[in-house]
Amino acid sequence: MRKPGEKKKSRKLRKKDLAAALLIGLLTFLCVYFQWFRALELPLEDSVYQRSNHVDSSIKIIAIDEKSLESLGQFETWSRKIYADLIEILDGGEYSPRVIGFDVLMVSEKGEGDQQLIEACRKYSNIVMASNLVFSTKIETVDGVSTVNSLHIDMVETPFGELENLVRAGFANTVQDATDNSVCYTYLTLSGYQSFAAAVTQMALESDGAEVTDPVELVQADANDGIYIDYTGGSGSYEILSLIDVLEGNIPAEAFADSIVLVGAYAAGMGDSYLVPAQRGSQMYGVEIHANIIQSLLEQRSLVYVNRVANALCYALLALGLTLLACVIRNLGSFLIGAALIGGEFLLCLMLDERGIVINMLALPLAVALALIWSIVSKYAAEAVQKRKIMHAFQKYVAPQVVEEISKNQDYQLKLGGEKRHIAVLFVDIRGFTPLSEALQPEQVVEILNEYLSLVTDAIFKNGGTLDKFIGDAAMAVFNAPFDSDDYIYRAVCAARDIAAGSDRIGATFMERFGRKVSYGIGVNCGDAVVGNIGSEFRMDYTAIGDTVNTAARLEANAKAGQILISEFVYESLKDRIEVTEVGVIPLKGKSQGIMVYQVDSVNE
Repeated sequence: MRKPGEKKKSRKLRKKDLAAALLIGLLTFLCVYFQWFRALELPLEDSVYQRSNHVDSSIKIIAIDEKSLESLGQFETWSRKIYADLIEILDGGEYSPRVIGFDVLMVSEKGEGDQQLIEACRKYSNIVMASNLVFSTKIETVDGVSTVNSLHIDMVETPFGELENLVRAGFANTVQDATDNSVCYTYLTLSGYQSFAAAVTQMALESDGAEVTDPVELVQADANDGIYIDYTGGSGSYEILSLIDVLEGNIPAEAFADSIVLVGAYAAGMGDSYLVPAQRGSQMYGVEIHANIIQSLLEQRSLVYVNRVANALCYALLALGLTLLACVIRNLGSFLIGAALIGGEFLLCLMLDERGIVINMLALPLAVALALIWSIVSKYAAEAVQKRKIMHAFQKYVAPQVVEEISKNQDYQLKLGGEKRHIAVLFVDIRGFTPLSEALQPEQVVEILNEYLSLVTDAIFKNGGTLDKFIGDAAMAVFNAPFDSDDYIYRAVCAARDIAAGSDRIGATFMERFGRKVSYGIGVNCGDAVVGNIGSEFRMDYTAIGDTVNTAARLEANAKAGQILISEFVYESLKDRIEVTEVGVIPLKGKSQGIMVYQVDSVNE
């Protein structure tokens, strides 16, 4: 409870909060470990971890594009002499490329131009050609343990005839992600066979005099000798030159000096384009993918995912801690901490990107969202429970319409303290109750008392009053508290009239059942009083105190059986609406001067 001016206290943790925190932490761990939202995670990773405009200018692509196809005819009809001529143009001058890589499968003889290509490759030693691995799924048994190998190599399609021994070959197979079919991973070696990009890289480094036995050693490859590709940009990032322009001499051969030249398909109808992380929603040609892999190897850079268990455990602990913290601090503080965590994660990702390290990016924001949602829901639920408790408490002594008003007042708080209000106060007491209780059995006394007090309560509530308390066989009610009520003085007198009328009815019943008559005495006064919750933090009563209340009690004490006494203040407020008999000035205990008192005979509607 809060005292006036006291700051709102933090809510204490409950068992439900701890259980929710553990559940959110567990869900976060599972989300990271099992990559539940991989399809949503990939675009986020791509936006942060893929570089742009950092292409290696020494890597050039000679494109088999639409322009070349229009000039040279359908690709399937091409003579191998075209490639021989290209090699001669690039290697035959004073300066030559470090590597010429053909991302074109030439696994069978075509006859025309084959020999010219063989002679060109025999003449120059910087040629790499693509091969193709044909896979099948086999059950393999090693040391008595059977496993399913989906990458069992049934056959290797290599460059045709003598060409196989004259050039260096590497498989050009792509690996598409099972989630979104994008090419984000590549094998550098597989069952002893080298990839096309690895073969080109190794030849380029050898031409520079570097002693490189295996490009896999250049990067942090995984146990399968594979890496996640660190793309430099989208399609078109590298320098793209049309094959026909090179063949026709429109581009000087010197432009390719000391370069890595890749020759490959660059036309939509050639079926060599794939989705890639670097440009969501569009495709990249295979030759450009190889260019990106080659640059990653040359820069000794690849994307490395942190240990999944460590990543999951770290996020789970953050989620658990945030959930517990959010449950005990204000919502604004929770949002600020959550935003700081997400912002910190983004900055951390940018820092790790410099090292090519990848962490899960989606799990933490989701955990933050769950933690905040739980904290908000649990706080509102706790407030709703507290509100129900307050309503339940008020229902015991407040009219239903007053309870309804309290329920609408979102700012109402059950707290110690009071306020000065102008109210009407009613006291009612059973006359002759002590001798009655001595003459009857205890259960009969309780029955009479309960029925009489029920009558009193109904009359008070019917007229919009607040039942302050029962005092043995007496009751006290206030009107115009805790909320403003219209015509509350009249309502108090009406409640007294209804009690009187009801008492006459049940009095006759009691005489018939118990041989005893029960009557009443009622006093009504109005004026200023202090109204509020009086008591201690753990036990309080909603009541009214002050001279107005004391005067009403004295009026009731002076009332005879069956009599309703009101003060002159009540009479002056209602003299046109009630019929009274003047009783006169009555001295009241504790007051130096008496007050004019009236007996209510009837109440006009």
